Amino acid sequence: MQQLLDCLNNLTQDDWLIGYNSHQFNQIAQEFYLELTQLSACGTPPRIILSEREPVRFLASFIAACAANCPVFLCNPDWGTQEWQQVFDLAQPDIILGMRNGEWGMENEHNNTQCPIPNSIMIPTGGSSGQIKFAIHTWDTLIASVQGFTEYFQLKQVNSFCVLPLYHVSGLMQFMRSFTTRGKLAIQPFKAVESGQVLNIKQSEFFISLVPTQLQRLLQNSELTEWLSQFNTVLLGGAPAWNELLEKSRFHRIRLAPTYGMTETASQIATLKPDDFLRGKISIGQILPHAKVTIRNQQGEILNSNQIGNITIHAQSLALGYYPKTRENQIDFQVDDLGFLDEQGHLNIVGRNSDKIITGGENIYPAEIESAIQATQMVTDICVIGIPDKHWGQALIAIYIPKQSDISALKIQTLLKDKLSKFKIPKYWIPQQNLPRNSQGKINRQKLQQIATEFLQNPIT
Repeated sequence: MQQLLDCLNNLTQDDWLIGYNSHQFNQIAQEFYLELTQLSACGTPPRIILSEREPVRFLASFIAACAANCPVFLCNPDWGTQEWQQVFDLAQPDIILGMRNGEWGMENEHNNTQCPIPNSIMIPTGGSSGQIKFAIHTWDTLIASVQGFTEYFQLKQVNSFCVLPLYHVSGLMQFMRSFTTRGKLAIQPFKAVESGQVLNIKQSEFFISLVPTQLQRLLQNSELTEWLSQFNTVLLGGAPAWNELLEKSRFHRIRLAPTYGMTETASQIATLKPDDFLRGKISIGQILPHAKVTIRNQQGEILNSNQIGNITIHAQSLALGYYPKTRENQIDFQVDDLGFLDEQGHLNIVGRNSDKIITGGENIYPAEIESAIQATQMVTDICVIGIPDKHWGQALIAIYIPKQSDISALKIQTLLKDKLSKFKIPKYWIPQQNLPRNSQGKINRQKLQQIATEFLQNPIT
């Protein structure tokens, strides 16, 4: 925390924040920090909901809250009424920032009720399923992630070009890496980048983070493809990337770094370095220095190289739990993902255990089928799910966006016959104009189940 106070007291570099006013950031952070310390002097630090839409106000308020040891909940300003009600019931905030036309104010009188961890940072996760949870982080867990990143890439300063939401761990950690290493941070909405309105930076000195759907859209534009190829590193995460997308990136010499991480680990714990990617290596990469990964069977026994099992993570950047409860075992974290470590210690992801579909006694992981369908180059997006079936246990449904209106499911199925076993080819095909994904590219499987149910009740003939 002393490092944070030092940074806050020495904000003198006027050009570190590109695209926005660095001086305004400094002023807001200093003023709000003083205000919060005065409030805290009257009792326990106030609980803050932070949903500022404007990046400078969001980041300055975040830093001030952390420096004043206030529990802060990072929130999406575009959540709906039901989601906000969940958040209010859970957080019981004293201060709400960003909910009233960008102005902050007291939601209720400062009630002095005790918060489990006074200087905690609550980062949202699980919103796409309709049930929002907050992973409990601290300044120390976020710094552990930054230190693992800088050591892995052998950097003293990190310059970041951020197009992802700042309330999400993927955007927040870009700010953390730049702010705490005194690097530069460029912030620009992805829509502006996609339209060709890019900031004037030297890309070779910057990292940029994208989700697969964003990368796909940029590669459809030759000028943006060339622009992207100039970056030092293009971190790719948030959702699985399909083989066609990776091959296209390699063809255009994009210095891609596929990554694996989550809100609970304060972003990535494994990353494939760009040079390895360009040489044709297929994996999620090596484990970062601040983390350790083991692969275990259902009995908890550690498996050998190339054996598929449950991924267990030990990391200094692990969240302490989900607000308001801390985890009893804060050392190891078993995730829902299945994977294996190869002989080089590189992590490979097979799929999610909860996404596994069992049809006719066969275990199927949707990622394999989705990748094969993407490779036909007949769809722009695809998701495979399972639905209850009296005969097979579960039946496969492909919900997809065809590249052209005249592309039929039969055409795609014909191309799949030589690539997939018969039981892996979806039984039902549902064309859509778009798929329900959030801003990080993650699919909302709950909504897909609704789409599938409605389709089967009223099939298109």
